[in-house]
Amino acid sequence: MKNLDAILPELANYIADYNQSNQAISEVAVGWHLEHSLLVIKQITATVAQSEPKLYKSKFNTARFFVFLSKTIPRGKAKAPKAVIPSDNITADSLQESLKNTYQAVTYLKDCEANQYFMHPFFGQLNKKQTIKFLEIHTEHHLKIIRDILK
Repeated sequence: MKNLDAILPELANYIADYNQSNQAISEVAVGWHLEHSLLVIKQITATVAQSEPKLYKSKFNTARFFVFLSKTIPRGKAKAPKAVIPSDNITADSLQESLKNTYQAVTYLKDCEANQYFMHPFFGQLNKKQTIKFLEIHTEHHLKIIRDILK
């Protein structure tokens, strides 16, 4: 699986195809998947950065274990929270700007402390390392959908 540094350039490669869609694969266009992925990275990074490392508690989570082991998220099993649902005004320029901000967020995330964390609704607390792994799995999930849309 690619790390975040390798995933972001791949996302950038699909910006030109942002209007492409295939209803048999996804109800939304490529641009939605791109913007959603970028929003998730930025918002989760902001949450990690604001977290208090002393409050992190390591706890086994079965769902997280299987998703992290398989490195895949089943399609159609979860709904995106409102905070990471893109607006209807997606353009190539807005995606480029969002991508630029996401690169900055990833750099910022790398500087966070090991036990700064993000509270995932299904996986519980994810420390910095787990958060990065989740972001890689989540973004790859949407990249697979994008690739299928463009086939």
